[in-house]
Amino acid sequence: MSKSLMATAQAPANIAFIKYWGKKDSGLRLPANDSISMNLGGINTTTTVEFDAQLLADEVIINGQPADERAYGRVVKFLDKIRQLASQDLKAKVTSQNSFPTGAGLASSASGFAALALAAVSALQLELSERELSQLARQGSGSACRSIPDGFAYWKTADNSVDSFAYSLHSADHWAISDVIALVDQSEKSTSSTDGHKSALTSPFFKTRIEEYLPTQLEKVKTALTQRNFKDFGQAIEEEALNLHAICLTSKPPAIYWNSATLSIIHSIRIWREEGLEAYFTIDAGPNVHVLVETKNAERLKTKLTELPEVEEVLIAQSAVGARVLS
Repeated sequence: MSKSLMATAQAPANIAFIKYWGKKDSGLRLPANDSISMNLGGINTTTTVEFDAQLLADEVIINGQPADERAYGRVVKFLDKIRQLASQDLKAKVTSQNSFPTGAGLASSASGFAALALAAVSALQLELSERELSQLARQGSGSACRSIPDGFAYWKTADNSVDSFAYSLHSADHWAISDVIALVDQSEKSTSSTDGHKSALTSPFFKTRIEEYLPTQLEKVKTALTQRNFKDFGQAIEEEALNLHAICLTSKPPAIYWNSATLSIIHSIRIWREEGLEAYFTIDAGPNVHVLVETKNAERLKTKLTELPEVEEVLIAQSAVGARVLS
């Protein structure tokens, strides 16, 4: 077997400050709005792809277990896109390992498809630019495009596939802020992000979010990031998280991602802030709470979160580089 037909890549999960929710085109995974995110160091997926002429079908192993039917189908469909790009028909063995809980709202599909895209492209020796790789990863999982570039990323919406990609707004070392993640439920969420995206458009508030709310909020977050203004940044991301979940709650059927532990943490963060610990929450499609804090206060925040009875585990992640080839 030629070594050129195998590659291993690693990609980070990311946390969105301005959320991607709702699609213009489900097939191409074109988002309804622009979004802004930060790659999360140490919270990643490592994926090896090996193309082998002896294989009669693709094999997909995720976290040591054969992929279920749905995950297998998504991976094979994505590999088919890459095979088409490479004018190749070899089947592949895909082995993927997450360093964090899968399907619990920690962007496992983002890191997973970013790592898969880079590993498969590298194995077949395709030469793609970062922009082209981001476009490709997006077609596996929308938010995967944000795990390709470094640090703080901006994902553009568009009416076509070529113009919807993510790029780096700021490098990973632009600002010493940390995402302190309070895990309260590590099981797979009851409403998948895919289903949530579909129902989002049924919310009576969705049009207002896209046309009136988000343009202003995007500028607030961009400016705060550039200026490293933590208070403005924190207030903006909290407002955005609440707006996003208002859409989820008013969709048909509603997507209810929070539980009692989620609410308890939100209340605790607001109390701690009044007491002088400046920290702000954001929540993706799941019950777990991401708390953004200046890195100098991360360990203090972790200690306080760990003391809450509802919290199962606390992770700390700083801004990280994007997808990288390991071998």
